[in-house]
Amino acid sequence: MTHPINPKENNVNLNDRALLVQLNVSQWSARKYDRRTSVEVARNHGTTLDAGRYNKSLLPMADLLDNIHKKTNAVRAKYYANTLPWGLDGTMMLPTSNYLAFMSDFRKEKADWQSLVQLFVNHYEPLRDNARRVLGSLYDPTDYPAKYEVAAKFNIDLAVFPVPSSDFRVSIASAELTRIQQDVERRVKESQQKAMTDLWQRIHERVKHMAEKLADPKAIFRDTLVENIQEQCAMLTRLNFAEDPNLEAMRQEVESKLIHHPDALRNDPDLRRDTAAEAKAIMDKMSVFMGVMQ
Repeated sequence: MTHPINPKENNVNLNDRALLVQLNVSQWSARKYDRRTSVEVARNHGTTLDAGRYNKSLLPMADLLDNIHKKTNAVRAKYYANTLPWGLDGTMMLPTSNYLAFMSDFRKEKADWQSLVQLFVNHYEPLRDNARRVLGSLYDPTDYPAKYEVAAKFNIDLAVFPVPSSDFRVSIASAELTRIQQDVERRVKESQQKAMTDLWQRIHERVKHMAEKLADPKAIFRDTLVENIQEQCAMLTRLNFAEDPNLEAMRQEVESKLIHHPDALRNDPDLRRDTAAEAKAIMDKMSVFMGVMQ
């Protein structure tokens, strides 16, 4: 029988198995606080200015700008789906086994994002003229940057760093150097544990959702109930940087026992009931392993 692995005791050389990445996206919201209108609203309702703020859209009904914001959200979602928490805000861990697939997809997403930005910038002046008509007295020409200034507000980049090493070659007192090394090692181990716990939680949440949905014979579910588990299982093959055999065994069990065609689950009550039971049993097994990791 395979024994649970406790990340606190599992010494994994993260320098060989992972990188740190940081996604940086800047974009123009085209929204601005309108103090004059806020004062008017407060006066008309007999309240103070602190009661509310009027933030106006500088480019109402500008789908070209909305498309950039939606694309940004999609890029961020993929970024977090393909990486693991590291412990610093915005910095994530990218297993080297997922590096090529992720970077290839990110470069495509980045190119698409930049194309949307260029399309918006090319139409910025007509959109500004349209805003003059739509906003009426709320329009203020000083709210609008020049075209080149708008273009400069958009940027997307992915910074890649090595995982910190305890090998410091700096001129520093021996005692202090030892303290720093120990601190780095502690933080790396804590981040490793957090990342592995996150992996278990991702697949556990998918299985739990399926168990709950299928346990109710009257519950309606979408095809994504199965598709999401399939995608998560595929992702785990690239994100399991510690090569945890227990996580891999659970992944294989999920694939073999829970992946059925959605229509088969809808039309076959026995299959639906049995799959719900299998999902519940797998959840219970996962809970044992996840408890060890706490």
